[in-house]
Amino acid sequence: MAWMVWGVGIAAYISAVMQRTSLGVVGTQAAEHFDTTVGIVSTFVVVQIATYALMQIPAGVLLDRFGSRTMLVAGSLVMTVGQVAVALTDELGIAIAARIVLGAGDACIFTGILRLLPFWFKPSRVPILSQLTGMLGQLGQVAAVAVLLPLIDVAGWQPTFLFSASVCLVMALCCLLAVRDVPSGVERVVTSGSPAEIPRQIQQVLKHPATQLGFWLHLTSGFPVNVFVLMWGIPYLTIGEGRSTAEAGVLFSLTAIFGALIGPVLGWLTARHPLRRSNLALTVIFAMIISWATVLLWPGPAPLWLLVVLVVSISAGGPGTGIAFDYARTQLPANRLGAGNGMVITGSFAGGTVIILAMGLFLDAVSDGGTYTAEQLGWAMALQFPLFALGLTGVFVSRRRLRRHMEGEGVVVPTWNQVAKRYRRPH
Repeated sequence: MAWMVWGVGIAAYISAVMQRTSLGVVGTQAAEHFDTTVGIVSTFVVVQIATYALMQIPAGVLLDRFGSRTMLVAGSLVMTVGQVAVALTDELGIAIAARIVLGAGDACIFTGILRLLPFWFKPSRVPILSQLTGMLGQLGQVAAVAVLLPLIDVAGWQPTFLFSASVCLVMALCCLLAVRDVPSGVERVVTSGSPAEIPRQIQQVLKHPATQLGFWLHLTSGFPVNVFVLMWGIPYLTIGEGRSTAEAGVLFSLTAIFGALIGPVLGWLTARHPLRRSNLALTVIFAMIISWATVLLWPGPAPLWLLVVLVVSISAGGPGTGIAFDYARTQLPANRLGAGNGMVITGSFAGGTVIILAMGLFLDAVSDGGTYTAEQLGWAMALQFPLFALGLTGVFVSRRRLRRHMEGEGVVVPTWNQVAKRYRRPH
């Protein structure tokens, strides 16, 4: 039963990711459909993920009160409405409103699945399953490229997005029939109290150093993935690096494939070395920084092997965000887990919103609303580095605060020098 509940939740998340990435994958066709520029289309994605980020804490509070099943069903139905609206309109204003609706529905899905795991599985399995949840969900990217991209060329705009909406509707029905919040005989853990107490409860969660460290790790590990996957990955590979659409599609799909391979490894390491979780995430972050710097500084188009390295490092960013959720899981009470995860997940989507919007505005400015060059797109990608610096600062400051908090509870993280001395000590 546990595996069935989790499996249906995964299917709903794959569907959500497909809806989330649908507009980024067909960005060129969207510009033609709405008779606008790709830069303006990027604002669709910005509005959607900004809504997703802003809705995380409210969705987390509702999740703590009503449970995962209700939120998974509601989120899938709301996304159905959003995609139907996108399918049936050619007006920019209506399409933007539809993406807001889609973002609100999407916000209910991932944290809803994460909240199920501690109730259905042993604690030792939860870090790995959390990673697998995030990674398997990214198969929605592959579905968007493999299904929606060719379908829109064959069937056109409306049938493609109506098909996408129908997938959401099927997932809502599956979650209603198959998902249960807790196993039979186990008491549901929910937040009680009047709505007037909600602000105080949220404040308690936000002030906890584990929530803050989770937020900064999620932001710094995850925003490059969102920038690449949700909007600028395929344009960069085709225009910035001169790759064919087929080559770009394969490289784009590798982010999901490598992520699925890296995720369980990071989950296992997180479970084995809980006091070194942040170091695992920092390794991922510095790998992305080095890869992007090398690609952008390479004279001319980067060779294929280097683009594969870049894609592998970006794909590790998704599992890196999974480490962030482990801080909320282990440090916050069960009836605050939804709100805590909501705050954490806001990180990468807030960062992604800022960079996607900044890149769109920058490219429209330097190209006067026309076609931008490979060099201009490279400069736009470099806008990620200031956010990397801000995120790393937040990680180191909040990690120091959390370690002081843990010391008050009797848990001391040894320095690397102390670890080295321990291994050098004769046995």
